[in-house]
Amino acid sequence: MRVPVELDPDVDDIAPTGDEITTYDERHYVTYLRLLDAKAEGADWKEVARIVLHRDPASDELRTRRCWQSHLERARWLSREGYRKILEQAAANRA
Repeated sequence: MRVPVELDPDVDDIAPTGDEITTYDERHYVTYLRLLDAKAEGADWKEVARIVLHRDPASDELRTRRCWQSHLERARWLSREGYRKILEQAAANRA
């Protein structure tokens, strides 16, 4: 890991895409986990956006929803595929 994980960081409008773990991803691991937990619990996306992403859906619902959706998609990718890259990076650092 190149950067410390933050507990409650601000987020960009759109999460990274692609098949590589980015510095942004590393900084936002907790954010991604919180989004996955909220989704699993059936939490309202607007409430999650306010609490986890620090966004106000009342002031700009479309932009906030895109932000929430992109970060949730990234979280899902990390949980399905990206974690393998985290393990590969850790193994490489150990060698």
